[in-house]
Amino acid sequence: MKFQKLLLLLLFSFCFNLANAQQNVAIFYKTAGFKHESIPTGIQALQEIATDNGWNITATDDAEKFVSELSNIDVVIFLSTTGDIFNDDQQEKFRNYIENGGNFFGIHAASDTEYEWPWYGKFIGAYFESHPRTQEATVVVEKPENYMVSHLPKRWKRTDEWYNFRNINPDIQVLLTLDETSYEGGKNGDFHPHAWYQEFDGDSKMVYTGGGHTKESYSEPLFREHLKRCLQFLLK
Repeated sequence: MKFQKLLLLLLFSFCFNLANAQQNVAIFYKTAGFKHESIPTGIQALQEIATDNGWNITATDDAEKFVSELSNIDVVIFLSTTGDIFNDDQQEKFRNYIENGGNFFGIHAASDTEYEWPWYGKFIGAYFESHPRTQEATVVVEKPENYMVSHLPKRWKRTDEWYNFRNINPDIQVLLTLDETSYEGGKNGDFHPHAWYQEFDGDSKMVYTGGGHTKESYSEPLFREHLKRCLQFLLK
């Protein structure tokens, strides 16, 4: 009987520690401007990726709920957020989360967010300025040795909505660029960032990828693998 109790205690302890060891990801998708039709598809894809990797994942567009739960979150994902999504108090809570080691993954319109908040503009790395029509373009891998993009062909042809950017932070580490000769409407010239990352004091990291406008993006094997690898980089 004593042995059975000990075994049950050890099993409970193992399960408790395993649950605590699971990593927590939060998707935030509030929009105060254009709302992308691909958001539900993106949420589903990210939930599937999280399940496959044993991560806990939640999703909300409630800003107060989102910032109130940040202390338990390992990575936040801004999935095509737009416009002014936080009040002053919520901005402070989000900034404190990042500056105390929180990690961030911005997808597509995360750069079309919080234009009046200079801290966020520097943090996200660039603001959305404009885009041409959805069309095929060539994405160039700038850091083929980097795990987040090492699975991609050097010149990756795909169809999406291609953002032009302004206020580009010179400190960003660019993973992908766009070849503006491969499509119509590019405005950033010979060096057009498309995905990048930053690492900060306090062990926090951020990654941004410009893809993900279309619903079809989230069923593309290479794009989904890119999303997964970005999250793995942020969670390690």
